[in-house]
Formats: sequence, C-alpha cells, structure tokens
Amino acid sequence: MPVAHQVVDVVKFLTKFHSKMYQSIRKFVKDLEQDFAIIPGERKELLQKIATYIQARYDKNEPIKLVYICTHNSRRSHFGQVAAAVAAAYYNIDNVATFSGGTEATAFNPNAIKALQSIGFVVNSDDKVNNPVYKVSFGENDFTTCFSKVYDHEANPKNDFAAIMTCSDAEQNCPFIPNVALRIGTTYEDPKKSDGTPQQDETYIARFKQIITETLFAFSLVK
Repeated sequence: MPVAHQVVDVVKFLTKFHSKMYQSIRKFVKDLEQDFAIIPGERKELLQKIATYIQARYDKNEPIKLVYICTHNSRRSHFGQVAAAVAAAYYNIDNVATFSGGTEATAFNPNAIKALQSIGFVVNSDDKVNNPVYKVSFGENDFTTCFSKVYDHEANPKNDFAAIMTCSDAEQNCPFIPNVALRIGTTYEDPKKSDGTPQQDETYIARFKQIITETLFAFSLVK
C-alpha cells in the first residue's frame, strides 16, 4: 500500500500543475514570504544550493526529486516533504516529486500531523496500523503522501536526487547515501523536546513555519 500511494504521488507531481490550493494555505504561504528577509545569510547560501539543483533540472524539463531525511522520519523530514510539495505548487514549478525517509522507520508523529491540520492542511488515513499512510492535502487536487520509512525504501528514488538532511542525527548517522545529485544539511531543532508541555502545539507549528519559509525561499529563486 505505501508504494502504491507513493507512485500516485510521483505521477501527480510530474505533471503540469493546475493547482487549486486551499485559500487558507495560499494565504498562509503568502504571509510567510514576508519572512524571507529575516532568513540568515548563511542559511540563504545553503538554500541557494537547493535552488540551483532545482533550476538545473527545471531548465532541462527533468524530474526534480527531493528526499528529506531525518533519523526517525516522523517530524522534520515529513515537514520538509510537505513544505516542498506546497512550494512547488505555489510557484508553479513542474516535475517536482517530494519524499522523506529516515535511518529507521517509526510513524508520522501525531503532534506533527496536528500542527499541519491547525494550519489548514487536510490529513487523512484509512490505515489502522502502527505506521499509517497519510494523504496530506493542501488543495482540491494537491497532496503529498506521507508514511515513515528508511531513506532507501523502495518507494523513494534511487539516483539523481537531492538528499536534504533535516536533523543532525541523520547527518551523522548517514555518512553515505549512494547516487545523490546533491546532499545538503539544513538541520532544524527537534520539536520533540516540547512533547507533553504547554508549549507543544506552538513549538510544532513554529518548526513547520521555519521549514516551509526556508523551502519557499529556495523555490522562489527558481526562474
């Protein structure tokens, strides 16, 4: 089931966009564009490298494959996958397929899902298992499919992809990922530290905002 879902996802994002993004998500994204100015210069240099990877393939009408990697593939890596899917739709960049993975499989964290839902994403799953497959929708026909898996899972690309490391643990524990076109570390603080505290929901939303703001900035550089 996960593979089938991911194949649908890839096919969808390798076609021309006819995005009907939810108005709440479009407004959310538009507001975040105002925060580009406060992204630190050293972060912008990293994000420029992702933009360069995207631009080179966009110019050649080649598939743009982005794999966001974190240790447990439960929070930040899924945030990255969702953020990149939204950014591609928002900026009308075709041929983008977004994925995520980890050094071990766990499950898409409920607190991360709750954060996305509070922003306006529609998150659904019919699975009653420990590691469900989720459809994360941000428009009438716009979605990405999330489930926890190792980075070299059969559903993920095997060559010519960008491996974007979202946590320092993954960066340290994955010293070699074969056949990548780009490997880059854009690490983020783990929102897990707030689990069970009064700051939990606020922390998860803030982390997603940080990740999607930087992702939007990278995509905005593609012309």
